[in-house]
Amino acid sequence: MSIARLSLLLVAVAFFLMALIASKPNSTPQLGDPLPGLNSDQLAAFQAGQQHFQDVETVEDGLGPVFNDSSCAACHTTTTSANVAIGGTNGRLETRFGYMDTDGAFNPMSDFGGSLIQDHGIGLYNGVNFVAETVPGGAHVTARRRTTPLFGLGLVDAVPDQTFVALAALEKMISPSTAGTVAWVYDIPTTTNKVGKFGWKNQNPNLFQFSADAYLNEMGITSPLFPNENCPQGDCAMLLAGNPRPDMNDADGHDVQAFADFMRLLAPPPRGPVTASVNRGEVLFYATGCAGCHTPNLITGSSDVAALDHKVFSPYSDFLLHDMGSLGDGITQGPATGALMRTAPLWGLRFETSLLHDGRANDSDPNSRAGQAILAHDGQGKKSRDQFTTLSDKQKSDLLAFLNSL
Repeated sequence: MSIARLSLLLVAVAFFLMALIASKPNSTPQLGDPLPGLNSDQLAAFQAGQQHFQDVETVEDGLGPVFNDSSCAACHTTTTSANVAIGGTNGRLETRFGYMDTDGAFNPMSDFGGSLIQDHGIGLYNGVNFVAETVPGGAHVTARRRTTPLFGLGLVDAVPDQTFVALAALEKMISPSTAGTVAWVYDIPTTTNKVGKFGWKNQNPNLFQFSADAYLNEMGITSPLFPNENCPQGDCAMLLAGNPRPDMNDADGHDVQAFADFMRLLAPPPRGPVTASVNRGEVLFYATGCAGCHTPNLITGSSDVAALDHKVFSPYSDFLLHDMGSLGDGITQGPATGALMRTAPLWGLRFETSLLHDGRANDSDPNSRAGQAILAHDGQGKKSRDQFTTLSDKQKSDLLAFLNSL
């Protein structure tokens, strides 16, 4: 074993020991449950937010004029044999587009409504027919993106920015060729740059801004953070002529805050059974270098919510940007260029029916699904992918058993 890999293993062991030392909850929440240990006010906020998350918006509420769906839960729900868990993902794919300028810069084609397609329209209002957007001619880059599960994101939100800065520095010291980079993005309420943690490109720094962004871009509902409506296919004259709700739709930001409260207090996905095969696979997870990006454990900072205060949790992600080569989606958002993607958290992997940003790993066999995802890795993930291919069939089976226990 190389010195770099041994060092990484020692760091992982340190995080593992932190997890053992950390206080454990009295009970294991099920998929879609609130964090354990919430007080009555926090539990009420979670339940109210969950209800808002499921509410179906209407044109009268400000839906549209172009949008992707009429409720958060329409895209963020996981259905298992045991229950329907609000806050997950149904694997729904959305489309982004753009093109590369002659100087190599990405152009999101904002004049044509880019880079996100809103694939629904509210229809005829005030003499204007609002229809679904389409990818315009000249868009040489198109990408599909899967809606992500939201379980446990309050824990991620509670990790101090400096932790991710330190983690990036540690990765650079141990394994420069696979080290991640911090995405510094603009935080609207504070008018400062903060560490991006949310979205496939780390385009949002916190759950509140993430909520407001989604409310506008997925449902077309404006709020104080994002007060300007999306122009359908880039045609702002359509809004001036026919928008049925030209005022600020969520004027006081109450709905945005409710969505953020729900996500903040949503428990992480429960771990599956740990067998001997799973334990062997965990060793291989470290040996093949997967833990170099899929950091097993993180710890939150100070929080006014006891359930989020200095808690060790296991997302299996460093939440940094990595150059994924051909696995990148070609879309630039903020500091994340086309090849850069956030490390996808692996917790809850066993509940997902498709993997990777575009859902291409979607075999009905979970082992095959996870194996497809590994084999698609490129760029900074290529080394671990190649290590995986050298494993025996038995070792591959153990590693996949570990992944499917998360």
